[in-house]
Amino acid sequence: MPIRSVVTKIVKHHNRALSTSSPRAADYTHVVIGAGAVGLAIARKLAERDGTSTLLIERHGAVGTETSSRNSEVIHAGIYYGPTSLKTDLCLKGKRMIYELCEKQGIPYRNCKKWILAQDEQQHEQLDRTHKFASSIGVPLHFLSLDEARNREPDVRARNAVLESPTTGIIDSHTYMSYLESDFQSKGGDLACHTSVGAVGPLSMGAQGYSVQTTSASGESATVTTETLINSAGLDAIQLSNSILPPERHVKPYYAKGSYYSYAAAHPRPKTLVYPAPTTGAAGLGTHLTMDMTGAIRFGPDVEWVDDPSDVSVNEERLSAALDEIEAYLPNINREKVMPDYAGVRPKLGKGSAVAQGKGDGFSDFYIKKEEGFDGFVNLLGIESPGLTSSLAIAVMVDGLLYK
Repeated sequence: MPIRSVVTKIVKHHNRALSTSSPRAADYTHVVIGAGAVGLAIARKLAERDGTSTLLIERHGAVGTETSSRNSEVIHAGIYYGPTSLKTDLCLKGKRMIYELCEKQGIPYRNCKKWILAQDEQQHEQLDRTHKFASSIGVPLHFLSLDEARNREPDVRARNAVLESPTTGIIDSHTYMSYLESDFQSKGGDLACHTSVGAVGPLSMGAQGYSVQTTSASGESATVTTETLINSAGLDAIQLSNSILPPERHVKPYYAKGSYYSYAAAHPRPKTLVYPAPTTGAAGLGTHLTMDMTGAIRFGPDVEWVDDPSDVSVNEERLSAALDEIEAYLPNINREKVMPDYAGVRPKLGKGSAVAQGKGDGFSDFYIKKEEGFDGFVNLLGIESPGLTSSLAIAVMVDGLLYK
């Protein structure tokens, strides 16, 4: 029997040695690219499968440092995304799962509720539509009288109507992701941080798996082979997808930067999340009031279309417009105490509406598919809000796509 000479170079990620050759047996059963909240949840779910191995690759030095840590940390109710979208389905499932996990594992969260405000009759009609839709999908919403609203949150202005969402809350996203990371590794999963992904090569259109070229922070290169590939690269997911799929299946990326503003004064300080009525065609939900687990309030995000997804500097020129939006529902705000805080960039599939209003609104759903003609390749594109809320349900869906 002839001897095959294979030149290999070994690079160690944690306790597992990865070969730069392409052996008959793949180095891993699953490789997940991108360790944000969604990638962590997927890797953790796949690592539960007996007889498999899972590698999670993250280019930064820690997990969840991009979109997953630069958002509002809201557990969404699932009321904006239309009756048949993945966003609605996965948000409703994920909301239940994330609350249960937080309760079971002691992850800090607060079911603080959310108000959606109408300042005029037209906005009231929008709230009526939101209420009707929520009822149709089994999400509890109810209108408060203006007197009750004033008694509960006297600093919040609502001239026409207040619609309350009792299942909306907030989560300590950093503790949540830390738990997912720890649990993934406790199940035998390998995490490679400071590792960038270069070329990804399907082997016989994925029938024999995939080769993934990686580069460490020190510049050392290695190639990892895997039976299945999950693209959960967030801001870079479309670029990675386009490098694998043929040109006719390429997608154009869009990046929406959202700036957040902190508030240094002790008053006013509502204890409920406050959102303006959704605006038809808008790419976001307006500059709303959220809070962290300490009760400190913040405002945002706005929407600024950018070409560079790595630009997370707050655009201070947008502060004045944000303050005008905030004053519409919080008139006693001290404008001088509202300061630029941080910004995050959301990966989008278009510049259409964040709220599904019907045909022609440009609403973009999550793209989560097992790509036809590429065995074992699951592609996740446009995973923006409500990605954090949906993360555990997305993980279940990806597992099902690979193993149904």
